[in-house]
Amino acid sequence: MTLTAGLTQQLIVVREASPSGYYLTDEPGGREVLLPYAEIVGNRPQPGDTVEAYVYFDSEDRIVATTRRPLIQLGELKRLKVADIHARLGCFLEIGLGRQLLLPISELPELREYRPVVGDEVFVTLAHDRTGRLVAKLAGERELAPLTFAAPESWRNQTIEGWVTKTLQIGSFVLIDGGVIGFGAYGFIPAAERTRALRLGERVEARVAFIREDGRVNLAMTPLKQVGRMLDADRILAFLQERPRGAMPYSDETPADIIKQRFGISKAAFKRALGKLMRDRLIRQEGSWTYLVEQSGESQQTEETASGAEPGDERSSAD
Repeated sequence: MTLTAGLTQQLIVVREASPSGYYLTDEPGGREVLLPYAEIVGNRPQPGDTVEAYVYFDSEDRIVATTRRPLIQLGELKRLKVADIHARLGCFLEIGLGRQLLLPISELPELREYRPVVGDEVFVTLAHDRTGRLVAKLAGERELAPLTFAAPESWRNQTIEGWVTKTLQIGSFVLIDGGVIGFGAYGFIPAAERTRALRLGERVEARVAFIREDGRVNLAMTPLKQVGRMLDADRILAFLQERPRGAMPYSDETPADIIKQRFGISKAAFKRALGKLMRDRLIRQEGSWTYLVEQSGESQQTEETASGAEPGDERSSAD
C-alpha cells in the first residue's frame, strides 16, 4: 500500500514532531506524511495509534494529512461550488479543506459567457494531473448518465429546476433535480428555447417540453405558446400605450432581428401576439406601422408628417 493523495486512509502515528504535528505512515518503515496540529479534529493521537486521515497537497504543494472530511475523494462524483475564478488557470472549487480544488481552464467552455461564476456549482470527479497533484475533471455524459433515471410522463409541461452540466452554442445540457427518486434526469435546452446564454454550473428553471423514448427530456425556458402569446401581447400593448399617439414602427413586415432586439422574442412569437391583439380589436396595422384602434387615421398621419419621416424610417429611433 502507498500513500495516495485524494483518499482517506487508515494511517499509523509514527511520532510527534513539535511544534508541527504528527508523522503518519501506512506501514512500518514506509513513507511518512505530516498531520499538522491544525488539521486534527478532536483529541490528539498518540504514537502507535491508528487514525483515519485524508491525504492531499497543501497551499505550498506539500503532501499533508488531515482528519477533516473532504467533500470529494478519488473515485467520487460530486457537485462542488465555485469559490474563486482565475482568468488563466480556471475555477477553484470548495472542498471543505483549507485548500481549494482547481478545475483547469481546459475543462471550461471556450466562450467566456458560458463559463461559471462564483457561486455556481459544477459536477466533477477528482483526478491526478501529470505531476500527481489533485485536480477536478468536469463530469460528462459518460459519468452522469449511469446515475440518472428516466423522466416520468407526469413531468410533461411541468416546470423543473436543475444544474447546467454542459453548455454550447447549439444548446445546454441540464441535470434535473431527482429529489428522493434518484440522482436526476437528463435534459437538453435547444438554443432556440433559451431566453439567454446559460453558464456551466448555473441553476436553471425550465419547462419540460417533450419526453423522449429513452427517458431524457427536451426543455424550454420559454412558456407554452398560448401562455407566451398572452404575455407577449400584454407586453406589446403596454409598449403601444406608452408610445406617442399609440403608434409604433413595428409590424408583421419588421425584420426578425429588429423584433428580437426590441422585444426579446422571435418574429413568430411577435406575429402570434399581434394576431391576438388584432382579433381582440385592440390594434390595427398599416404597412410597417401598428396602431391602437382608438387612434384615428388622421391623428396618426399628423404624427408621421410632423416628424418629417416615413413610417419605415423610425425603426431605429424607436430602439
